Amino acid sequence: MVSVNLYSENSKELENFLSSFYNTSFNIENNLNWKHDYENPIEITEIIGTFADNFEDFKIMMWICLDKGIYINVTEENADNLIRYLYERYPY
Repeated sequence: MVSVNLYSENSKELENFLSSFYNTSFNIENNLNWKHDYENPIEITEIIGTFADNFEDFKIMMWICLDKGIYINVTEENADNLIRYLYERYPY
């Protein structure tokens, strides 16, 4: 199982990003982080891509966990390489 972790200094930033990504209303009142686990690792490529495409629109940080206890900071510079790596590592 892999996870996506989002952090911000403003809970509204997380709400706005997640509402935009899931195309539904999100209420994360007073929460400065959000975590979601995924059974299929390929599923996180979509949220990574959305994060990278909208990097300047939201003041949030993204970390992904592919292996227990190891977290990777997703940046505008490494997002494409991470997506490629995920498709190579999990080619199903």
